[in-house]
Amino acid sequence: MRHLRYFIAAAEEENVSRAALKLHVSQPGVSRQIHDLEDEIGVRLFERSAKSLKLTEAGRVFLAGAKSVLERADGAVKQARAAAGAGGELHVGYAPSLTVKILPRALRLFQARYPGVRVALHDLSTEEMLARLGEGKLQVALTTQPQAKLLRGLAFRLLASYAMCVAVAPNHPLAKSKSLTLAQLAGEPLIGYRRADYPDYHEHLGRIFAPAGGAPRVAEEHDGIASIIAAVEAGRGYALVPDSFECMVGPRLKIIPLNPRGELIPVGAIWKKGPASPAAEAFVEAAAERPAN
Repeated sequence: MRHLRYFIAAAEEENVSRAALKLHVSQPGVSRQIHDLEDEIGVRLFERSAKSLKLTEAGRVFLAGAKSVLERADGAVKQARAAAGAGGELHVGYAPSLTVKILPRALRLFQARYPGVRVALHDLSTEEMLARLGEGKLQVALTTQPQAKLLRGLAFRLLASYAMCVAVAPNHPLAKSKSLTLAQLAGEPLIGYRRADYPDYHEHLGRIFAPAGGAPRVAEEHDGIASIIAAVEAGRGYALVPDSFECMVGPRLKIIPLNPRGELIPVGAIWKKGPASPAAEAFVEAAAERPAN
């Protein structure tokens, strides 16, 4: 379904950048989905120029069919939800490593106030969350603050800011350090997220290493935090993680502050602008509520 939605947006906008803004995703993400779709069906759907896209004859035929498929799929989803009585569901997207201190407390507070509402959690990249918010498949997302251009039609509320730290295995040569500089990390293998799925993460890495006049040596890219933890624990490299990460890994990894600390990571709640459901508003309020001292 995502391939079809991206294709339709690109066809209607006749421009990848405008389609990306409409979908609240990155431009490379749209291009990748369209190329994957063309590879899957075995025909070219667009004639490409430097600034625009034009449908081929095959693309025009496919567009009509794609719209029809999506309309039927959306209708089937609505019917299934109605049949299952899913009106009491709240769909929340989240980034595990960034929300480990926010999400559990928010869930406890929300469920105490709305015991009849089922919260469905979705572990997604920021790009996927923005797309699903735009499609109405998520009501709330908890993640890092995206670029302003990707927040068109969406609202953001800051919940917390975290410093970036270094995660290494307990037996790593750097594990006994009280703090680490970028110079000490030069040449060390970095374990990170896949660039294709987490472009904002790699942009943040670039800003972190810019003062040192270089770039990190990315040795491995993974699609989720669980595999990053496993790779670092196995001693294959270090990871850059928020300081909230320590309560997620316990003794499995050593979390060491960066010196200097550098820019903080803003983490917050995102939802679609306009009238929000009482449950969505209550969940954001629960996420923003500070624990009592």
